[in-house]
Amino acid sequence: MSSIQEMRVRIFEELSKIVDPEINVSIMELQLIDNVEIKDGNVKVELHLTSPFCPAVFGFKIAQDIRDNLKRIEGVKDVKVIVSNHFMAEIINKQVNEGFSSSVYK
Repeated sequence: MSSIQEMRVRIFEELSKIVDPEINVSIMELQLIDNVEIKDGNVKVELHLTSPFCPAVFGFKIAQDIRDNLKRIEGVKDVKVIVSNHFMAEIINKQVNEGFSSSVYK
């Protein structure tokens, strides 16, 4: 990638491909993305889910898809996904960004 603008375009293209598995609509069309920061190849995506009590499995899937899809973009070193305003946000964020740990449920 020659510029941050090109990387940003690729990031938003990838985000547009990710759908809410419950209703099969793009997360961009649903306006779930609150903020995208790009700094030195590190990307942080902040989002909310369709409701504070949407099934956690869908929240995990969306967050993991964001991380997986964006990490494949040339020039992206790392991706951090921050889910907010959801009853399982802390656990989703920990699992997606740090990997599963049984201590999450203790």
